[in-house]
Amino acid sequence: MSYKSDIEIAREAQKKPIQEIGAKIGIDSADLLPYGHDKAKVSQDFINSVQGREDGKLILVTAINPTPAGEGKTTTTVGLGDGLNRIGKNAMICIREASLGPNFGMKGGAAGGGYAQVVPMEEMNLHFTGDFHAITSAHSLLSAMIDNHIYWGNACEIDVRRVAWRRVVDMNDRALRQITASLGGVSNGFPRETGFDITVASEVMAILCLSNDLKDLEKRLGDIIVAYRRDKTPVYCRDIKAEGAMTVLLKDAMQPNLVQTLENNPAFVHGGPFANIAHGCNSVIATKTALKVADYVVTEAGFGADLGAEKFMNIKCRKAGIAPSAVVLVATVRAMKMNGGVAKADLGAENVDAVQSGCANLGRHIENVKSFGVPVVVAINHFVTDTEAEVQAVGDYCAEHGVEAVLSRHWELGSEGSAPLAEKVVEIVEGGSANFAPIYPDDMPLFEKIETVAKRIYRADEVLADTKIRNQLREWEEAGYGNLPVCMAKTQYSFSTDPTLRGAPTGHSVPVREVRLSAGAGFVVVVCGEIMTMPGLPRKPAAESICLNDAGEIEGLF
Repeated sequence: MSYKSDIEIAREAQKKPIQEIGAKIGIDSADLLPYGHDKAKVSQDFINSVQGREDGKLILVTAINPTPAGEGKTTTTVGLGDGLNRIGKNAMICIREASLGPNFGMKGGAAGGGYAQVVPMEEMNLHFTGDFHAITSAHSLLSAMIDNHIYWGNACEIDVRRVAWRRVVDMNDRALRQITASLGGVSNGFPRETGFDITVASEVMAILCLSNDLKDLEKRLGDIIVAYRRDKTPVYCRDIKAEGAMTVLLKDAMQPNLVQTLENNPAFVHGGPFANIAHGCNSVIATKTALKVADYVVTEAGFGADLGAEKFMNIKCRKAGIAPSAVVLVATVRAMKMNGGVAKADLGAENVDAVQSGCANLGRHIENVKSFGVPVVVAINHFVTDTEAEVQAVGDYCAEHGVEAVLSRHWELGSEGSAPLAEKVVEIVEGGSANFAPIYPDDMPLFEKIETVAKRIYRADEVLADTKIRNQLREWEEAGYGNLPVCMAKTQYSFSTDPTLRGAPTGHSVPVREVRLSAGAGFVVVVCGEIMTMPGLPRKPAAESICLNDAGEIEGLF
C-alpha cells in the first residue's frame, strides 16, 4: 500500500487565515504581524498584556536516542497537540525552527510528518520569517566589529591569539571549521586563526531563546565574552559597543511565530538550537506566552532524552522558572529492533527478540526522566510494519518499568490516532504527581556538574579532562561563573561519546575536548568526544534531490 509523502499531505492542507488561528487563543489581529496569509509574528505588547494570567500545564515530548529507523518526536508533538484539542482541551504546541544545514544534508525538516504536521511546511523548513538570517547577521556584525576594533588601534587591548568569538553560517560546511582570516596585507587587518560554527550553535541563538524580552536580550548580548587580553581578563561585547545594533537586527526575530497544524490548531515555532551542540529547546518567550493562552502546552526538546530533555530540565526550566507536568517519551518498534542489532534493511520483518533486546535504551531514558521528579508515559509512534507481538513487547517492557505505553497512530490518522495518548497525558497531569527538580544545584562546582550529567544520565564511569580544562573551569568559577549550568555537546546517537555504541552502554568514559563560556546565554558548553559544532554534508546530500518542478513547486524536500 502506498502512502502520500509529507509534502503532498502538506500541500492539501485546508489552512485558515492566520488571524483565525490567533483568535483561537485570544490574539487580536492587531497584535499579529502577518508574513503572508498563513504565518505571523506575535507582538510584544500582546505578550506583555497576558503576563498576569495563570499558567497552563506544560508537557515535554522527548525520545530515545535517534536511529536511522526514525522516531518521530516532532510528529508526536504535533499529533499530541491535535489530540488534546480533539478531546476538548485548549492546547497548543511550541516547537523549534529548522536549520537549512540539515535540510540540505540528511536530517530532514522540523515540521512533523504524515497527518501530524505544522504548515506551511516548505516555508518553515526554508527561510520562514527570516529569524535565522537575523541571528546569523547579528552574530556576523559582532565578528566584524571585533576585527574592526583590533584594526583601528585595539583600545581594549585584545590579545589576537585569544579571540574567542568564531563566525557562523546556517549551512553544513566542513571546510570552514578552521580557517585563517585577514590575509592579504596591512589593509586587511591582523592575520589570525578562527573558524565557523553552524548558526544553531551560536551563542546569539541561545541568547534569543533564553531571553524574556528585548531589554533582557540586549543585556545578555552585552555579556558575551568575545576575547581576552594578555592578562587573561575578558573583553565583552559591550566593550566593543555592538549589543545595541545587534538588538536592532534581532528586534523582529525576538517575536514568536504563529502558524497552524493540519487540523488548524495554533502552534508557536520559534528558535532552533540543536540539542547535540546547544541546549535544544524552542524559545522561552514562546513557551511562556503559550502557557498564558492555553491550558495545555506541548513542547519538544531535541534528539534523545539524554540531550534534549536533560538540557530542558537543567537549563531551560532553571532559567525560565517553568516546570513540566508530564513527559512523553517517544519510541518506535523499528528503533527498538535497531538498538537490538537489526540492520536497517531488515527492519520490516518481525523480530520480537530484537525488540526486547533494544528496549534497554528505552528503559534507561525512562529512569533518567523519572530522576527529575516528573511522571512519564511512553508513546509508541506507530509504523505500518509494526506487528501486534512487537508492540506488545514494548508495552510489557514499559509495564515492568512502572510506566504505561500508548500506541499512537497520529502519522496515519491525525488526532483520531493520537486521542488515546492525549487522554493518558491528561490523566497523568490531573493526577498532579509531578515534583520537578534539576539534578544538580546552582552552587555545585562546574566539573562536578559535568560529572553529575555524565554519571547519572550517560552512566559513564568517569569524565576525562586534562589539567588545562580543569584549570579553565576553576578560573571561570573564580570570575563568578561557577553557578552556571553546563550544556553538554555530545553525539546524539549514543549515551556514550561513541555514536556506534547503541543500546544502554556502561563502563565507558566521557572525554572532554574543550569548554566554552557562554556568559550571555548563561551556561558553559562542554564539548565531548568527536562532536563538531560545524557539521558536514553526507556523501549524498539531500540537496542533490531538491528542485522546483514545472508548476514551480518544491520537490525532494521530503
